[in-house]
Amino acid sequence: MITRGIRVLCSEAEELVETWTAEQAREHMEDDDVVLVDIRDVRELQRDGVIPGAVHAPRGMLEFWVDPESPYARDVFQSGKRFVFFCAGGLRSALAARTVQEMGLAPVCHMAGGFAAWKKHEFPIEAKAASKK
Repeated sequence: MITRGIRVLCSEAEELVETWTAEQAREHMEDDDVVLVDIRDVRELQRDGVIPGAVHAPRGMLEFWVDPESPYARDVFQSGKRFVFFCAGGLRSALAARTVQEMGLAPVCHMAGGFAAWKKHEFPIEAKAASKK
């Protein structure tokens, strides 16, 4: 039996992780010290588009990409920059930001409302081409 559901986990994450609005993320879009990190599934990117300049780090690989000791580590996460995580609606990104914060990645935050909030404000979006196999 589940004793702590997704609502509790997301609520706890929101209390522990800094949250930015879509407007705040947009204000820092050109800031070299800020990295927007899209944790959505590749199918979501292809269907809905992407925020220009955002780094894609699929949620299923995030911890492996962040950990410098992992064979899957990505240099971007060793850069010392501020990371703004976002997903489709803001729930997965709250959980992801909490997890990487617990791993020691700092500074991190997540974008409330996710890609949907970005889109609602009509901020820039680019089409994502399907990857070739």
